[in-house]
Amino acid sequence: MNTNASDHQAGPDQAWLPSDFVHPRLVTFNEDIYLRPIRAQDVDIDLVAVHANRDMLWAQYGEAWDWPPEQMSREADLEDLARHAEEAERHESFNYAILSGEEGSPEQRLLGCVYVDPPEVPHDDGSRCEAEVSWWCVADSPAALTDGLGAFVRSWIAEAWPFERPCTPFNE
Repeated sequence: MNTNASDHQAGPDQAWLPSDFVHPRLVTFNEDIYLRPIRAQDVDIDLVAVHANRDMLWAQYGEAWDWPPEQMSREADLEDLARHAEEAERHESFNYAILSGEEGSPEQRLLGCVYVDPPEVPHDDGSRCEAEVSWWCVADSPAALTDGLGAFVRSWIAEAWPFERPCTPFNE
């Protein structure tokens, strides 16, 4: 994703996250699929997923984020993923990899991502949301993920994150 957290900062009267908040490090979707913060070491599986799903991702995020570029090099993706990991550690924004397969195994596969970012767009009633949450999964994801990801993300955000008014501008 080619956005910077500084592009999405909450206003001075809005707290992005409580100072004592600890972001989830591992989230179970089902017995075969889990989420964790993305990291630079995911570059090879991320690049495969993004390249194979570029048209879908551009349709979802292209206009707002100018992402993914038509030609994304491994080096550019590596820099992007390292920045995402650093932003998560600083609690500026979060990119969770949706994964299957054992960590580091040749079978490990990136099935998509979930983004949790500072608010940028107001709710329909004009009030600002507390976080922008979005997600995507690869075209050939398991049916359980394709069919259940939206409900799963909404429930996870409601239960594990300190937001009462998140919005989902890319997944309405």
